[in-house]
Amino acid sequence: MSRSTLINWLIVLAVVALAAVPLFLGSATGFGGADGIAAAQIEAANPGFEPWFTPFFEPSPETASGLFALQAAIGAGFLGYFFGVARTRRRLNRD
Repeated sequence: MSRSTLINWLIVLAVVALAAVPLFLGSATGFGGADGIAAAQIEAANPGFEPWFTPFFEPSPETASGLFALQAAIGAGFLGYFFGVARTRRRLNRD
């Protein structure tokens, strides 16, 4: 087995472990998000607090989820492009 094949299999194993470990560690219901926790902490520290402004656009949960998925897809595309360019440059310099 070549070195690059071994590295590829280790990367695949790491990705699978990153996806599988949270499933076995506990339920996902405990993840409420940082915004809700921050608002609760502010209310606890300053009961009379009033926000300075209100958002002019509050997306529905479906839209917010779609925007988050779009952001993740753009980031994954960027990383894939970066690693593809780096690998191609390394191959061209090796020859």
